[in-house]
Amino acid sequence: MRNELICEGIHMNRTSLLDKLWIPLGVFVLLAGITHFANPSFFDAIVPPWLPPSERFWTYISGLAEIAIGLGVLTPKYRKIGALASVALFVAVYPANIFMVWDWRDRSTAEQVVSWVRLPFQFVFIWMALIVAKQNGSPIAGNILRFQKRK
Repeated sequence: MRNELICEGIHMNRTSLLDKLWIPLGVFVLLAGITHFANPSFFDAIVPPWLPPSERFWTYISGLAEIAIGLGVLTPKYRKIGALASVALFVAVYPANIFMVWDWRDRSTAEQVVSWVRLPFQFVFIWMALIVAKQNGSPIAGNILRFQKRK
């Protein structure tokens, strides 16, 4: 595989970059979890209101889950389970992102664009988490990603 210049004097190949996906994945999930506690009202607003017992409950529960999962992804011993938990988390919160698109339909164009852009990014994060899980020995992630191979 050919090396690519990343920065003056630093060369990495595509495989090396994929091997480091756990870093942005873990940091992103951890920071997202912390943000649930730093700015809970934003997250309360995207929780579907029909979920019992309250929006704040789901904001804090999902924030705790994201902190635990982010720490898991960043810790070598728990990276595989953290990555698989990330996949489950991204799938579980997808309905909130769909609700956000619907709920923000009367907001400014900029806010509507933000709500729509979140939808495809969930799939990018799912792909990243599956790559990290596969790299850390998950046969499930390997089976899911197998469809990407083309002959």
